Amino acid sequence: MNMEGKVALMSAGSMHQLHIFIFVLAVFHVLYSVVTMALSRLKMKKWKKWESETTSLEYQFANDPSRCRFTHQTTFVKRHLGLSSTPGVRWIVAFFRQFFTSVTKVDYLTLRQGFINAHLSHNSRFDFHKYIKRSMQDDFKVVVGISLKLWFVAVLTLFLNINGIGTLLWISFSPLVILLWVGTKLEMVIMEMALEIQDRTSVVKGAPVVEPSNKYFWFNRPDWVLFLIHLTLFQNAFQMAHFVWTVATPGLKRCYHENMGVSIAKVVLGVAAQIMCSYITFPLYALVTQMGSHMKRTIFNEQTARALSNWRKIAKEKKKARDADLLRVQMSQGSSPVHLLHKAEVRSDDPRSPTRAENEGGDMQHRAAAHPVHRVHPCDGWRSASSPALDAHIPIADFCFTTQR
Repeated sequence: MNMEGKVALMSAGSMHQLHIFIFVLAVFHVLYSVVTMALSRLKMKKWKKWESETTSLEYQFANDPSRCRFTHQTTFVKRHLGLSSTPGVRWIVAFFRQFFTSVTKVDYLTLRQGFINAHLSHNSRFDFHKYIKRSMQDDFKVVVGISLKLWFVAVLTLFLNINGIGTLLWISFSPLVILLWVGTKLEMVIMEMALEIQDRTSVVKGAPVVEPSNKYFWFNRPDWVLFLIHLTLFQNAFQMAHFVWTVATPGLKRCYHENMGVSIAKVVLGVAAQIMCSYITFPLYALVTQMGSHMKRTIFNEQTARALSNWRKIAKEKKKARDADLLRVQMSQGSSPVHLLHKAEVRSDDPRSPTRAENEGGDMQHRAAAHPVHRVHPCDGWRSASSPALDAHIPIADFCFTTQR
């Protein structure tokens, strides 16, 4: 191949530097994902105490179904209504609430009770805290991975980094903006549930019960929240990896960090967004997204889920084999000579040929009387009992002979 007059898109040195950058990005992404999981579980430790209180006599008395109260007097409704129910102000309240009291005890217990009433029996001893932990572990498998969409974002960011536009500067703010947007929306979901209880009834028996539904989330898709959190973690890892890579590579520091103070400020902002995501937004997501219309597969423990998966696989294989046997029987019926005679008998219903139908019917009855039949198996049809030579299979759906002994 003639390479004269052509230039490579990337030199060997550039390709090597790109490989180093991808490696550094992968390391920081995994590290940030582990930090997110660790801080989230640390935040959820006090939820375990709230879960243990559900077995106490005080909790059972406070949530006695025979106890009636006005809706506006319940702690959950009072917390999320009042000033929080004013249009326009609600979003401001939800924005600041995520920093200080993102999840309170009454929020946790009310959402827990709503989940159990919607998907389980009312008196169930279900451990909601363990279920949330299993859900977080399942979501961690998604967060720690890097999808094609995220690689597209990374490549697009590098290509849009044009001198004078400051792409890396304004993109460094996007993770924090996304986190604040997601956290505010999750707080709004809890407020909307409280408002719906207020609109539904003026008196409640026992504890106020929320009704899980996908309508509270963007486009009825709770899983979109996880994607936004995943995108945020990846962008934070990208910013940190890009900073470390450019500082450690000779020649790139002067190119990308003309103002080192601004670069350090971007790194600090990314670390702050990471801590906020890990300790505030991700635990809030783990709790609020359980209020969707459907349960997650982590409702079962790992052994039960594996057993159900195996049972489903075996059931599908049996159904496939049964359909294949049925198809084989139908094909054998379609190729049987007696089946063709039956089709001829059906066609002979034409009033122009009554004699032919009578003759064929009499002939079939004569052969049935001469050779009594017995049933071998439902899938095998009917077989001659007196003569192996006349071993003709007569489909059950077509003919049914009875003999008198």
